Amino acid sequence: MITTLFTNPLQFFLSAISIVIAISVHEWAHAKTADYLGDPTPSMQGRVTLDPRAHLDLYGTLFLLLIGFGWGKPVQFDPFNLKNPRRDAALISIAGPVSNFILATISSLMLYLFTFISIPIITTIIFMFLPSFIIMNLLLGVFNLLPIHPLDGFKIVGGILPKDQAHEWYKLERFGMLFLLMLIIPFGNQSMLESIMQPILSFLYTFFIPAFQ
Repeated sequence: MITTLFTNPLQFFLSAISIVIAISVHEWAHAKTADYLGDPTPSMQGRVTLDPRAHLDLYGTLFLLLIGFGWGKPVQFDPFNLKNPRRDAALISIAGPVSNFILATISSLMLYLFTFISIPIITTIIFMFLPSFIIMNLLLGVFNLLPIHPLDGFKIVGGILPKDQAHEWYKLERFGMLFLLMLIIPFGNQSMLESIMQPILSFLYTFFIPAFQ
C-alpha cells in the first residue's frame, strides 16, 4: 500500500481515511455492545466512542499503511459481568464485522445513487473515496470472521457450539497466532489467507461496487 503514496498520493490519503474510519467503527461496535450487555469495562477504558485515538494501535496502523495488514486496539471486556458469558462474548465479537458490513452497504447505496445523479466535485469525490472505503470495510469484516484466535470469528464459533464442544474449541486459542502466521506467510505466488479471502471478496465486490459488475 505504501507504493500508492508515491504513485497516487490522493488515493493513499483516501485509503488511510478509510482505514481509520473502518477500524474505529469496528472497535466502537465491540465496546458499545459490551456496554449494552452490562459490562462497564470498555466504558471505563474510554472505548465507547468513535474517536479514532481510542481505537487505533500505532504499530497496527503503520503495518496497515505499509504492507496492507494490521490491527486496531482490541476492546477488553470482563465475561464475569455478562449474564451469558459465552453467548454475549459471541455477540460482542460479531458486532465488529457487522458494523463494517453496514458501513459497506450504506456506502454502496450511495455509490449506486451517484451513478444516476451527477453533482460537480461531490460526485468526483464520492467515486474516488467510496470504492476504497467499501473495500476496506469488506476486507475488515470478512477477515475478522475467520474462526482463528484472536479474530472475532473464534469467539463467534465458541458462542454457537454446544457447551462441551465449545470447551474443546477454546483449547485451540493458544495456537491462534501460529495458525494466523501460517495463513499470512506466502507459499509460492500467494498466501493461504489470500486464497481463502480473494474469492469471497471478489464475489462481494460485484454486489457492493458498480464498477466490478
